[in-house]
Amino acid sequence: MTMPESLDRVLPEIVGRDMFDALVIRTDFGDDESWTAVVGELRRPWGPDQEFPARVQVVDAPAWSGATADEVLAAVEGDEYLSVVFVADRHTMQSPTRALLALTTVWEDEGDLDPVYYQEQIESPEPREFRAAPAAVHAVHANVTLGNMGFAEFAAAASAGIRPV
Repeated sequence: MTMPESLDRVLPEIVGRDMFDALVIRTDFGDDESWTAVVGELRRPWGPDQEFPARVQVVDAPAWSGATADEVLAAVEGDEYLSVVFVADRHTMQSPTRALLALTTVWEDEGDLDPVYYQEQIESPEPREFRAAPAAVHAVHANVTLGNMGFAEFAAAASAGIRPV
């Protein structure tokens, strides 16, 4: 998988994010009630016993309206400590679970891989995205950032219907 090329649209720079803050960007502005519910869920403590405080930076700026996954990834590519970004798009606002789009910011450049040795990886590239309920955002962000689990493991669990704790 190669990183998307630079796009024409220039989105605002995201500043002040602590590396331990999950980043959630709102790209759909059609349902304020749903968005308020998403933010409320994101701000709740998390963990098996809700022992961890919510660490999240929410980007709620109309300049992001309608931004695509590729545009979001291009806009955050300069954050070297960001492994996953979450997008509140139209699907999020319309879904009963308000599932956010989780996007990996880590890209493998397949051009440098030995095709004989890495054939399996080249044929089945890592997933780039999956959906996660707002309550799962912190577990996904923390575990991917710390390297406890890979993005692909969460994507596989999501496709199997398993919720992170």
